[in-house]
Order: sequence, then structure tokens, then C-alpha cells
Amino acid sequence: MFPADLPDVDETHLTSASGLYLSAVESEPETNQWFYSGHTSKVEIKAANIRQLQLFEDDQNPCVLLGLHPPDDPPQVVAVYLHDRWWSLDDALQTCSKSRNGLMSVESMAERVMVFLLSRLLDKPSAGEDLFRLHPRTESCKLLWRDGQALGFYSVKHKGSLCDTWSSCCYLLPVLDTLLVRRSCRRRGFGLQMVQDFCSMFPTEEFLGISSPLSASMVAVVKRFLQQHEEHRERLYEVEAPGGWTQRRNIWLNIQLGRYSIGPEEEESPTSAETRKNEPDESSQKQRSGSDHRARTASRAAEHTDQPDQRVPKGTQNQP
Repeated sequence: MFPADLPDVDETHLTSASGLYLSAVESEPETNQWFYSGHTSKVEIKAANIRQLQLFEDDQNPCVLLGLHPPDDPPQVVAVYLHDRWWSLDDALQTCSKSRNGLMSVESMAERVMVFLLSRLLDKPSAGEDLFRLHPRTESCKLLWRDGQALGFYSVKHKGSLCDTWSSCCYLLPVLDTLLVRRSCRRRGFGLQMVQDFCSMFPTEEFLGISSPLSASMVAVVKRFLQQHEEHRERLYEVEAPGGWTQRRNIWLNIQLGRYSIGPEEEESPTSAETRKNEPDESSQKQRSGSDHRARTASRAAEHTDQPDQRVPKGTQNQP
């Protein structure tokens, strides 16, 4: 059994259990307990080697998870404390349930912990990469499951959801905000699968967004997707919040105009002020001439530039 298979806990219980355990460790500094990471390495379980990790972006009611790290490398968390014991990061991202397969919506606290582990702890950023920012506690996410493991996730800002916690500005279209595939699982088509899943979630929406800025590797993923799915070329835009017409750029048009730096065949980081990691995929090079398409896209954008931003009263909640 893994954390995802055990009875779920809420934020209050998780934070309380973390605090009680840390207090117990601090009160007995000479317990001589160790966590074994792999076959050879081990980390002593003592207060100096334990970090309190904040799970969510909003800190009005902090939700805390404990992380265990080597004494000489505090950023390198090797285990997390859940259900009264320490779990390696790999074990915390596994399940015994065969029903967890493919892309599935995040619903439980254990699954939100998995999104946190994937986005913040599992893989150290490569050169030129940054960590994801913390997600809001109500963020709409999907985990990608394969062979009993969580391999990645993506998150969505729904149309009408608040752009931030300090204004009443709301998104004017659905936006793919963050996307990540574990480094060990890249170059296998999972990034392309998630972009396709996002686009299929909103069949009645005329336009969809991907958060700006797009990294070179994310552009490569989207380019492959649009080469295979011509019907989305006039539908998919790079957007800045809240996504008014002056804050949108048609992705396919700008690829054709050479306005993006397109990354190599590797998976790094996707998009957004909040995002940071992603993967391009290998696919066929099917591509039509873009001249007539560019003209139609530019015309359509011009027709909508005068549309006003939509706003809602303060206090409106993010959609789950």
C-alpha cells in the first residue's frame, strides 16, 4: 500500500500530524533512527534534517508537509512524512490501484501532494530551468498514471476563475497553465498526450490558451500537436492573464512567422509565469502551407481586439 491507497486526510490533519511528529523528534534528539534511501545511502532522522514544506500558494492557512534531507544538502528532499511514516519520493508517487491509469483529475489530498512532489521536489531543475511556483489549493489538475506510477501532471485555469487573490480579474478562456513530465519518462509522447487531452476537455470553446511565456521546448510540443491536428491551429493561443484579445498570440501563426525559438527534441519546461517543465514529442512532419491560414487568423484577431475584459465581483472563488 502507498499513500495514494490509504484513507485520505485533510489539510488540518496533515499539518497537525506534521507538527506533532516534529515536536516529538525535537524532544528526543538522540533516537538514532535512520531512513534508508536506496541500497547504500541513509539519512538520520533528526530535527536538523527535517524541513517544513508549504504545499500551496496561498499561505493564510498554511498546509505543511515534512521533508527529510541529507545534512549537507537541504534542498535535496529524499522522503516525506505521510500517514505516520517516512516515504521515499518514488514510493509516494505510486499506487496499487489498477483503476488509476491515464489522465485522471486530482481530487484527494494525497494526489495534491503528488502534484507538489512532481513540481517541486522530484527532479532538480536543469541549467536554464526554474522551479514551478506553488499551485493554489483549489487548482484544477490532472495526474498522468502509467504502470502504477504518477509520471506527470498538467493544470488548468478555467474560464471565469480568478487570475489572482488580490483582484477581481477573471480568465476569459480556459488556459493550460502548467505541465510536467518526470525527467526519466520524457521523449515518450506524454507531453503531446496532455496537450491533446486539454484541448478535448472544452469542445464548445472557440478559443483555448496556453500560459505565456512558452519555453522553446513547449513550442516544440505544441508545434507537433498542431501539425497533427490542423483543426486547432486557429483555436490555440499563447495568453497572458486574463486573456483579452490584446493579450493573445495565435501560436501556429507565430510559429510560421518564426517568432518562437523552438527547442530540440527534449522535454523541459512548458509555459507561464508559474510553469516550468515540459517535453516535446516525436511525431510526423505533416504540415500544410500557412499563408491562407495566417491571413484568416490575423483577420479574426483584428475583429476581436475591441472586446472588453470581463470582470466579476471580488470574492468569487476559483473553479475546482
